[in-house]
Amino acid sequence: MRTIRTLIEQKGGVVHAIEPEAPVLAAIQKMADAHIGAVLVMEGQQLKGIISERDYARKVILLGRSSAETPVWEVMTGDLVTVTPDRSVHGCMKLMTEHRIRHLPVVEHGKVVGVLSIGDLVKEVIDAQQEEIAQLQAYISG
Repeated sequence: MRTIRTLIEQKGGVVHAIEPEAPVLAAIQKMADAHIGAVLVMEGQQLKGIISERDYARKVILLGRSSAETPVWEVMTGDLVTVTPDRSVHGCMKLMTEHRIRHLPVVEHGKVVGVLSIGDLVKEVIDAQQEEIAQLQAYISG
């Protein structure tokens, strides 16, 4: 199974981020444009939080707030769980399950190097299992 570092490199290390003072509507537009479910909230290179579609639904829509007038910092999740690129896929999946989160920022030496979604990790596990099955079938077939 590949490492978290390899997964981040495969994704291209693209980090979608928005400033804390930006309106929530801008964050939602960024998510829609990139076909992703969350964006990091950053001031320059400093990670401040994350805003997800779930945050939008629960903290803006359900409360009748204006997405054009509400700043991201008011609805973001600020208490983040992060990992380093040397963490295992299974370790990340366990962490995400325990904390009930869907997105995991990857930080190395204080710098954000990427973001993993639960979908990224599930895909990696499935790919690794398919590869192992193919190797076992080849071994059995002889």
